[in-house]
Amino acid sequence: MIKSMTGFGRGKAEVENRSVTVEMKSVNHRFCEIVIRMPRQLIEIEDKIKKIVQTYIKRGRVEVFVTISGEEMAKKKLQTDWQLLEEYMNALQQVQEKHGLSQSVQIQDILHMPEVMTTYEEEADQTSIHGAIFEAVDAAVHQLVDMRKREGSELYHDLMGYLQDIQDIREKITQLAPEVAEQYRERIKRKLSDYLEGTFDEQRVLTEVAIFAEKADISEELTRIQSHVSQFIQALNTPDSVGRKLDFLVQELNREMNTIGAKANNGTIAQCVISMKAQLERIKEQVQNIE
Repeated sequence: MIKSMTGFGRGKAEVENRSVTVEMKSVNHRFCEIVIRMPRQLIEIEDKIKKIVQTYIKRGRVEVFVTISGEEMAKKKLQTDWQLLEEYMNALQQVQEKHGLSQSVQIQDILHMPEVMTTYEEEADQTSIHGAIFEAVDAAVHQLVDMRKREGSELYHDLMGYLQDIQDIREKITQLAPEVAEQYRERIKRKLSDYLEGTFDEQRVLTEVAIFAEKADISEELTRIQSHVSQFIQALNTPDSVGRKLDFLVQELNREMNTIGAKANNGTIAQCVISMKAQLERIKEQVQNIE
């Protein structure tokens, strides 16, 4: 059964004093594109996360959000540049001696000395949380795939309805097609009769009708439409990623319908072609969302 390219999934896992939440959402895309947003400390496992997602997703743009709560990913530390502080103290002492100052240096003065005391992040080992992240990713992608399958089921029923409409209209055109040449023959006879006062060459009429019938023959186009529809239905019932194939079949169906409209030279058939193309347009819109 076909799958939609839109969906959402969430997975959670815990390890020690941390909780992992992974959320995924997917939308239409020509190829499989995976974008991961997570703390930079976990960048080393980005490729592993992508491989897990690609196991289940073949087409679509998937955004993955990894959130870690609990213990901080990195702890802030304070660092003192003792050599720089010594330079400051020596300079202050020289100023005191030169100008006869008696006020001593206070601790708050040291805190305001540029770059003497700075903070930095000490990153903890993240290996212990990797397994929990992979577990949450797996749960999220399964939920995402389930939603894509449910939406795919709805798309399937809609598409089958549109395809049935096209088959019904095609059958109507098949029944109308033989009448086109006969109608043309009658028009030719009437016109010739009007101009020649009732006398004309019947063989000439038959020749003209034969030429017209050959130019207006749409039997091949009708056969190809039936073939494309059959292939379309077959693709809808396979578990593979078929979105691109369906998109190609839509283009081929559109080509055959346009040809019928140009060749048929019949008002009723022209209306049928318009109805078929309206259904095909609905199919085209739906196909854009199929994996």
